[in-house]
Amino acid sequence: MTAVGKNVRRADGEGKVRGSVRYGMDYTEPGALTGKVLRSSLPAARIVTLDTSTAASMPGVRAIATAVDAPGLSGMFFVLKDQSLFAKDEVRYAGEALAAVAADTEAQAEAALAAIEVVLDPHEPVLDPDHALTDGARLIHPDWENYETIVPGPRSGNLAWESRIEQGDVDAAFQQAYRVVEDEFRTQRQHQNSIEPHAAVARYEEGRYIVHTPTQFPFNVRGRTAELLGVRPSDVRVVVPAIGGGFGGKLDIMLEPFACVLARKSGRPVRIVNTRSEELRTCAPREGGIVRLRTAVARDGSILAQEGEIIADNGANSSGETVACANVASLVLGSTYRVPNARYVSKVVYTNTPPTAAFRGVNGPYCVFAQEMHLDHIARELGMDRRDIRRHNLMGSGDVMVNGQEVDGPFLQQAMDELENMRPWQQLETSKRPYRGHAIVPVTWLTNPGAGSASVKLNEDGTVTVASAATEIGSGAVATGVRQLVADELGVDFHDVLVTSPDTDTGGYDLGAQGSRTTFGAGNATIDAGKKVREQILDVAADLLEAAPEDLELADGSVHVHGVPDRQVGLAAIAATASMTSGPIIASGGFVAPPEQFDGGCMTGALFTHFTAATYHAHHAEVEVDPETGQVTVLRYAVVQDVGRAINPQMIEGQIQGGVVQGLGYALYEDLRVRGGQVVDDDLESYRLPIAADTPPIDISILENPCPYGPLGAKGAAEPPIVPVAAVIGCAVADAIGAPVNELPVTPFAVLQALRKQDESAA
Repeated sequence: MTAVGKNVRRADGEGKVRGSVRYGMDYTEPGALTGKVLRSSLPAARIVTLDTSTAASMPGVRAIATAVDAPGLSGMFFVLKDQSLFAKDEVRYAGEALAAVAADTEAQAEAALAAIEVVLDPHEPVLDPDHALTDGARLIHPDWENYETIVPGPRSGNLAWESRIEQGDVDAAFQQAYRVVEDEFRTQRQHQNSIEPHAAVARYEEGRYIVHTPTQFPFNVRGRTAELLGVRPSDVRVVVPAIGGGFGGKLDIMLEPFACVLARKSGRPVRIVNTRSEELRTCAPREGGIVRLRTAVARDGSILAQEGEIIADNGANSSGETVACANVASLVLGSTYRVPNARYVSKVVYTNTPPTAAFRGVNGPYCVFAQEMHLDHIARELGMDRRDIRRHNLMGSGDVMVNGQEVDGPFLQQAMDELENMRPWQQLETSKRPYRGHAIVPVTWLTNPGAGSASVKLNEDGTVTVASAATEIGSGAVATGVRQLVADELGVDFHDVLVTSPDTDTGGYDLGAQGSRTTFGAGNATIDAGKKVREQILDVAADLLEAAPEDLELADGSVHVHGVPDRQVGLAAIAATASMTSGPIIASGGFVAPPEQFDGGCMTGALFTHFTAATYHAHHAEVEVDPETGQVTVLRYAVVQDVGRAINPQMIEGQIQGGVVQGLGYALYEDLRVRGGQVVDDDLESYRLPIAADTPPIDISILENPCPYGPLGAKGAAEPPIVPVAAVIGCAVADAIGAPVNELPVTPFAVLQALRKQDESAA
């Protein structure tokens, strides 16, 4: 039997469809109190008064927590520790926590929040990242020099972090340019908006915090909760129930530390669940970005040099991945096209706005949008075909990325060739109708190399249990993909593989569901453990069958002698024998990606230094624009995606479809607006998500270019689909209207503005 490579039905699908799965927000414990968090109404202020005495004496109130109860500082990946759980002396954003309450009922908790006396002395908020970097801007963190960092990096004032890459002689290359083209691009915040909001249930017993929470990264919650509460990581246990989506939004701590501190103070379990409004106002979205590009090109369209400045809005602290992923922006700009001389600087900037964090693809979507729109501008300047300039500069085998890493094959060309088979470029160019446009965008992306571990056990009934801290956030990578890998490794039926829920006490370690790494990391770790279990099985079976282990075959739930299928013993009998002789058949496995060769000397402030298990893709979109309303309709969409090895093709296609639709939302609709420091779009009426009617037909072609160290050759597959979408839509709209669009989202208003400017310039 073989499960890998087949469209095995999702193991968790039926329960989710029937509604029998209990998600994190469904979980509670007997006697649990309701927790609520009081948050600042102002984006920048000095705390004059915070009096909880009246609230503490109200009916049903069991505990109130403030800054004195959580003394620590933390930051995502422990890179820059500038986040406190509660505001202490200063408020830095609207929505920052001032206090938390636990009460018998939700109504009592809300009444207690209303009774807390808060007096704030407002400051003028610093809201624009460009302004924040000026000499006269008020410092959001006056004590920034005292914050602990994991690696040295350029920081000063409102510049939370800076990452640089420089290769070649940039200035000399600009001197040789036939043309120099400059552009600026601005993009918006995008919220993850998973169906299930953040939730946490915590209790405190025997000196430990036990928290049940639907997190993508349980060990992050454990470590950072411990930091904020001033305890050891081992004093916090994180158990993960079913997760109702994440998209990066559940990598960070949100409600868990509040629930923990209230549980300790009340002596009762505490449950906190966000409303949708709280999700949008306080849970970290993708950052808004500014990308400035200046490129020197030769007469034939060759890129000679490029300078890039990426400004990422960190918000008020580094609780999310914006700092940690700063260097990814530079890698993205210099990994798809040959840029022999490059100077990129990524600046992560403090503002008095809610903190930002990971969203599927991190800063890739807006950096690719900028690079591709910029490349179209260069093509216009040179009178070149848009497709031709891309192919002319496309990375191929042996070419070197901006970080000195060598491209491992002609896979971008392969993706472009396949895409043009699906969407013949020249035919589409010659048959265009007014206000219709199309575009093609290639992109290189990475697989997060983070470490993982797993244990595999053969049970007494012949089934197999996998214990891992890897989380299942809806992709099927753990619930189904890991099962497929183990089933094939041990020769058992897919349905006879059981996977436990993540628990930091029992599940080993895993870096979490992020960066398309779950199948890659957890899959490799599970295969490693499975191989060890396989050896143990064959050793025990060899004694029972009186044969050498190398003469045995493991398949269909039993071991038999090669060429003599009647001489066999079932896995249940092997497990029973082992438990009475050599001990239970169980093994642990782990995985850390091998290092890639790159030029570390060209980078400063870089945490992500290279592309692990690089993947290569190409997208094409056809759009139609209504010149009267500015409405953009996406007519057709096509994707060619390199996945290394397709463990489950159907699940991969689902990831591609979902990623494209999320990308359409980013390109055309979604915008988490912040005005005067206040989040404007705090419900799903004002925050426009894509719906089924917005979704075009999506044609998909999967390429398999195996990674030598991926699980059976697999690479990451979940993030790449979203990365080029805004770029290909923006370029297609620009093609349709004959004018550039340098901001996201490309709303009807933005389209009409572009058309109006075009008319004015023509006049």
